[in-house]
Amino acid sequence: MVFPVVFLKLADWVLYQLLANSCYRAARKVRNYGFFLRNQTPRSSSQQQAAYLFPSASHCDVGNNIRSSQTLVCDIHGVLLRAETFFPYFMLVAFEAGGILRAFLLLLSCSFLWILDYELKLRVMIFISFCGLRKKDIESVGRAVLPKFYLENLNLQAYEVWSKTSSRVVFTSIPRVMVEGFLKEYMAVDDVAGTELHTVGNRFTGLLSSSGLLVKHKALKAYFGDKKPDVGLGSSSLHDHHFISLCKEAYVVHKEDGRNNQSCLMPRDKYPKPLIFHDGRLAFLPTPFATLCMFLWLPFGIVLAIFRILVGICLPYRLAIFWGSLSGVQLTFQGCFPSSNSEQKKGVLYVCTHRTLLDPVFLSTALCKPLTAVTYSLSKMSEIIAPIKTVRLTRDRKQDGETMQKLLGEGDLVVCPEGTTCREPYLLRFSSLFAELADEIVPVAMNAHVSMFYGTTASGLKWLDPIFFLMNPRPSYHVQILGKVPPEFTCAGGRSSFEVANYIQRKLADALGFECTTFTRRDKYLMLAGNEGIVRENKRN
Repeated sequence: MVFPVVFLKLADWVLYQLLANSCYRAARKVRNYGFFLRNQTPRSSSQQQAAYLFPSASHCDVGNNIRSSQTLVCDIHGVLLRAETFFPYFMLVAFEAGGILRAFLLLLSCSFLWILDYELKLRVMIFISFCGLRKKDIESVGRAVLPKFYLENLNLQAYEVWSKTSSRVVFTSIPRVMVEGFLKEYMAVDDVAGTELHTVGNRFTGLLSSSGLLVKHKALKAYFGDKKPDVGLGSSSLHDHHFISLCKEAYVVHKEDGRNNQSCLMPRDKYPKPLIFHDGRLAFLPTPFATLCMFLWLPFGIVLAIFRILVGICLPYRLAIFWGSLSGVQLTFQGCFPSSNSEQKKGVLYVCTHRTLLDPVFLSTALCKPLTAVTYSLSKMSEIIAPIKTVRLTRDRKQDGETMQKLLGEGDLVVCPEGTTCREPYLLRFSSLFAELADEIVPVAMNAHVSMFYGTTASGLKWLDPIFFLMNPRPSYHVQILGKVPPEFTCAGGRSSFEVANYIQRKLADALGFECTTFTRRDKYLMLAGNEGIVRENKRN
């Protein structure tokens, strides 16, 4: 009987917070909405006056050498990020950590969130997004999913001021667990003060801790005491002006600058740290409208993915290409078909970049001939629906080498020496085992593009990877077959297997415009999933 009593008390508290504590504010908002429509202006007079209390961040002297010893304080919401709302990031937490039903519930909440004030709106989004979720799942999203979207929405003007200071502290009313990993890993922040959430055991309740929602100016006073920080960055909202007025210098990042000014967009080459690995299924920033479009597309996407899978399994190559293109799959082929050497008894070894599990399938389709693919970790479902022969390797170098030698004696073979997929324009370190197996090596540069769902995952269900990829409205694959590796650059020509692997990695990177790295499969999975990426036989997904 303890659980029902606790549940009833929790429900009573939530209803009190949502209704009794804020009805008058919601009513006032509805009452003033008509007045707002009759008197629409870009900003109210009080906001206009407040906007000119402090200079714009674009006027800050970032070339001042004194700044290298200064302390900067700011918020991530509306300052470091160009986005005007934090809803998309709560949606990412709800979808990636909580599932599709929780994401749908959060989307439905948009119908009444607009009438709530900032504090209550934040409380509702926190409750829906976090209630019942495990700490490690939220930490995984904060480490592997959110940084990609944060980096893409960084405000360049704010970052230029940020990067010139030596010490940085972020104060935000956003839950600390959502931003701390990104700020410390990518932005070199010294400390993060954010809203703390209540937990029971290893799960979040969706409620705030006893300290409540963080109030920035109070938190700043408690953190620095009588000492004033050197530089304060704030948004143009009235809430931030009290916060940054406690600093020696204060600058404002205007909404108009972040939304419309192209100079505020952060180019990839200026990221504070290269984005190489990230996880999650969503390939777009889930704003309310974009999320609604995704849910409307989902039923059609599932049917379309099943149709595309059946086309690939049942139809001949030419017909599969024709019907696949009619369904929206774009396959571009570049290069020439490699000629086989009649003197060689072995098949051709195709060495591919690894973007999704479908790499060998699209290569086989582009060549219009059956191939054999080898893989380390593949779910049973993926093996069943694969239209080509797949062989599982063991990670024992000697045994895997013998297996691939045998397969090459039977026909052409496809290998992906990166060992795992990478979504960004980088190539991981190539395993050198393939270079010892054959003298006829054909590098194949492969790249895939999606608009809605990623067809790869490090911590999710791998058997869903091909389905998610094929659920995209117009997924595309680019297959570029390069010429055979010259004999003098093979092991038979006197090169070591490592030299051959590095040579082919560089050649493929140049063809795609990618960068080579020394990261491995193990590095990726340790970073994103906290494991080494090995699928156990008794724990297959």
